[in-house]
Amino acid sequence: MKRIGKLEGIGNIVVEEAPVPEIGSRDILVRVVRTLISRGSEIGRRYLHQELIDPSIMGYSAAGVVEAIGAEVTEYAVGQRVAVMAPHAEYVAMDIDRDDGSWVTPMPDTVSFDAATFHPLVTGALTWAEIAAVQPHETVVVLGQGLVGALVLQAVRAYKPACLIAIDALERRRALAGQFGADIVVDAAAEDTVARVKEVTGGTGAHVVIDCVGGKAGVASFTQALDCCRPLGRIHLIALYHGEPLPLDSGKIQSRLLIGGYYTEEPRKPFADWAMAAIDSGEIEVAPMITHHFPYERAKEAFDLLYHRPGEAFGVLLDWPE
Repeated sequence: MKRIGKLEGIGNIVVEEAPVPEIGSRDILVRVVRTLISRGSEIGRRYLHQELIDPSIMGYSAAGVVEAIGAEVTEYAVGQRVAVMAPHAEYVAMDIDRDDGSWVTPMPDTVSFDAATFHPLVTGALTWAEIAAVQPHETVVVLGQGLVGALVLQAVRAYKPACLIAIDALERRRALAGQFGADIVVDAAAEDTVARVKEVTGGTGAHVVIDCVGGKAGVASFTQALDCCRPLGRIHLIALYHGEPLPLDSGKIQSRLLIGGYYTEEPRKPFADWAMAAIDSGEIEVAPMITHHFPYERAKEAFDLLYHRPGEAFGVLLDWPE
């Protein structure tokens, strides 16, 4: 079979040969139809690193068809359509019990393979929105409108905050934020984002600031998150791969609650099921986020596009043989 790898050297994305994985008694073999490149982790933590990357972590958002089942599998059938947390590869073996069974999720007939690739990110967005505990009277700021930020914005919208503010420097992303329900969209490239948030909130700041800006830009955005948050407010740090310590000013964090990502003991499976239902119903829109399809043979071109032209590329999918 074919799979995507990253050899030594920055941006050294390759298509390589590998054996079709064998399956155990509680595994399923999935023939992948579509995978989504997650810009945050796959550019920040894969593409931009010098070292060779294990192919097993090259991607985690896939959708396909069950090709074979293990001897003890009764929950899935050959031919069934599924979303799986799996790398970019033509075939993947998946333990159906992994992480409370949430790494494999059946797809309704009404959900496309394209849409199903967003399933892991939607699962995360719904989880993070619940952790943030947004109340109807609150002002919420979502810093960063990449794939994660755009999905978090939609998930938070369901809690009906009094004011939902989206912040990003890229025009395409800001346009989608407005489409996805932001009450106010701030151009981070042209406006003082902290001043704008203070203006909107009468000088007090937001009740909740959700920081979805990863990588080097996220170092500056974390400072903005601290400055945008009011006393007794909450800062939810979702972004990763900053490359250096974040500037946690002890004075600014006083009387504010800092939440780190998945700060919850709740199992993942209910959120995974909710995510698929949300995609199916349109509660979470993903189709407007898709900008490009590439055949898997052109994976390097797809990664290069995401890195070099972030204003043009957003949701980038790899197509595998159907």
